[in-house]
Amino acid sequence: MISPTNAAIGPGRLVLIAGPSGAGKDTLLDRAKAACNAEQSVIFARRVVTRRATEAEDHDSLDESAFMRAAAAGDFALWWEAHGLKYGIAKEIDESLRAGCAVVCNVSRGTIPAARRRYGSVTAVLITAPADVLTRRLLSRNRATDHSLTDRLARNLDYTTMDYDHVIENIHDVAHGAEQLRAIIMSHINSGVRS
Repeated sequence: MISPTNAAIGPGRLVLIAGPSGAGKDTLLDRAKAACNAEQSVIFARRVVTRRATEAEDHDSLDESAFMRAAAAGDFALWWEAHGLKYGIAKEIDESLRAGCAVVCNVSRGTIPAARRRYGSVTAVLITAPADVLTRRLLSRNRATDHSLTDRLARNLDYTTMDYDHVIENIHDVAHGAEQLRAIIMSHINSGVRS
């Protein structure tokens, strides 16, 4: 879900990262963030999630009732539900985008169409991998909060139906994928035209 707005927010570019479970989104985002650390016009938005943070997934946490109060108060620029959890991106990203920054967010694919309507400049990046690689990674991760492996793998098939501007097939070494993502992010600083 997205908070209402009357005019497209920009001129900065919103870079939305989506992809199936096991694709390695968090790993590539962490590496790209470190590579962009000195660039003040690149902001990596923290997510708010209705689950406790772990070493594998760093985010801010709220219980479900507090999350829904924050959503009702308009505290999120973007929020969605997935895998039995709620996720949000704080509304402060809007000011960064108005200032011309590139803002990078890890989101659900379902937020992309509405985000394209709300923001003046959006780039959607799919991070993915072949089904056998995704299965192997999910089996090795084995998080209790990941729910049914069968369900997650079935949902992974839906990622091929979305409109992405860039696709990173994360099957090489981590440095390769992270550099692809960094290059996409850096190419859009102060860009007002959707690629």
